[in-house]
Amino acid sequence: MRDVAIIGVGLTRFGERWEHGMRELMAEAGIHALEDAGITSKDVEVVYGSTMASGRFIGQEHVAALLSDQLGFKNIPAVRIENACASGGSALRQGYLAVGSGMHDIVVVGGVEKMTDVTTGEATTALGGAGDQEWELAQGITFPGLYALMAKRHMHDYGTTEEQLAAVSVKNHLNAVNNEYAQFRKKISIQDVMNSKMVAEPLKVFDCSPISDGAAVAVLAPLEIARKYNDTPIQILASSQASDTLGLAEREKLTEIKATQIAAADAYKRARMTPKDIGIVEVHDCFTIAEVMAMEDLGFYEKGKAAKAIADGETALGSKLSVNTSGGLKGCGHPVGATGIKQAWEIVTQLRGEAGQRQVSGAEVGMAHNVGGSGATAVVHIMKRAN
Repeated sequence: MRDVAIIGVGLTRFGERWEHGMRELMAEAGIHALEDAGITSKDVEVVYGSTMASGRFIGQEHVAALLSDQLGFKNIPAVRIENACASGGSALRQGYLAVGSGMHDIVVVGGVEKMTDVTTGEATTALGGAGDQEWELAQGITFPGLYALMAKRHMHDYGTTEEQLAAVSVKNHLNAVNNEYAQFRKKISIQDVMNSKMVAEPLKVFDCSPISDGAAVAVLAPLEIARKYNDTPIQILASSQASDTLGLAEREKLTEIKATQIAAADAYKRARMTPKDIGIVEVHDCFTIAEVMAMEDLGFYEKGKAAKAIADGETALGSKLSVNTSGGLKGCGHPVGATGIKQAWEIVTQLRGEAGQRQVSGAEVGMAHNVGGSGATAVVHIMKRAN
């Protein structure tokens, strides 16, 4: 395998983008990424486009070809990647493998979702397809309900409190204040979270990531030629993926996501690193309990210890381990097809030292962790500044 680097990234503002459709969001992020990489559309050899439910949201399938068309890539291979909320991370992994194998030199990976053109109920139904339709959704469970079951079990087994879960949201909103692309740039308090409307006990509105529109794009190239295009390439040290049962009832435990544990262990091995080597991490906080479990499953804390650590400020911006500096899914937004690539965008921005007021001093190694559904898919990438 060749060493692989990210040489360009682009992002749109996340949120309720009523003024733009999917095409415009794709083009906006893509143009930024190509300019950042110092390339033109003629340099690109293949594109991987990720979206979870564009057919349900806007009636548009065949999204990879549309992405290729909008960015002026003529007649090159274009492949759609769908892996629920882990679609973006999965597309990044496919791009990594395409470059690492030697098959292609310049690869574009893009993720997009336009979610606000339908009602909340319709969006909830579309997102529910990331779970087990026959044994979960058809029986009346929702995704907040699935994660609520995880939260209740975590509280039962480890004494995790609702206030500790609320601290996750408070931290991520605070980080989002200084992210110009974030959906919610407003500080909130523990009490704000506790007073928000109950969605599925114990999860409240402010424990849940929002419905969002947005797009993210990254450009990959072999590390050996990366500086031909960009002075600050970011090397992908490891790309790992694992899966688990689609339905929650078949899992070994409700307080862990086994796919995350397996993908993380493989990523650490490939990167020749341990959790102590990671300085910044973007984890998949679709719900506050998801961040708590991720911090444990990724090996940063023992099982049952992460909630208190987060509430105590151990993962705040500028700490030994800075978590979700972008604002995460909760503060920055969660257009599901774009999220995994947005996470990479944030890590690249931090490792370049270009994150402005949310910059982590001395950031050298970062991780992106993307989850599909209630944990049936997990993708982990470890990156560092290229030597």
